[in-house]
Amino acid sequence: MMDWWNLLVSFFLANVFGYGGGPSSIPLMYQEIVPHHAWMTSSEFSNMLALGNALPGPIATKIAAYVGFQIGGWVGVVIAVGATVVPSIVALIILLNILQKYKKSPAIKGMTLLVQPVIAIMMVLVTWSSLVESTKTIGYLQFFGIAAVAFYLIQKRKIHPAFVIVAGFVYGGVFLS
Repeated sequence: MMDWWNLLVSFFLANVFGYGGGPSSIPLMYQEIVPHHAWMTSSEFSNMLALGNALPGPIATKIAAYVGFQIGGWVGVVIAVGATVVPSIVALIILLNILQKYKKSPAIKGMTLLVQPVIAIMMVLVTWSSLVESTKTIGYLQFFGIAAVAFYLIQKRKIHPAFVIVAGFVYGGVFLS
């Protein structure tokens, strides 16, 4: 019972104070998991983090699920994952309700319209960084060839992007390994 309480408090605090999402909460989780509660060694935490980063999805919830299961079984999973995601869900619902309530306000309209260019630039920067890294790794010819095929499949053939990503994984595993 005490382990369940410690899971709840530890993951709640790490994720409420880990402003910026999963990656920013990892050091806080480490402090709770390794030195504070000694649920894992530093080496075990590093191995879990490496495996978690290799899997799809948010890293914070994967850490919470793994540690929760190790400490409290399936109930521990529910507690740790709940403590990780519920604060964000509640904050999102509250903020969206505030935005919805005041959507006619010039200030809210301005906020929502003027944040769009910032998001667009962030996406451009991520895309540029990916382009630079990929062309260094696989070369311009393969990069633009894969990009052209992906564009064609997604835009013209209307194939779901998830299937195109899987095809990219298969291509990389077969031809780029």
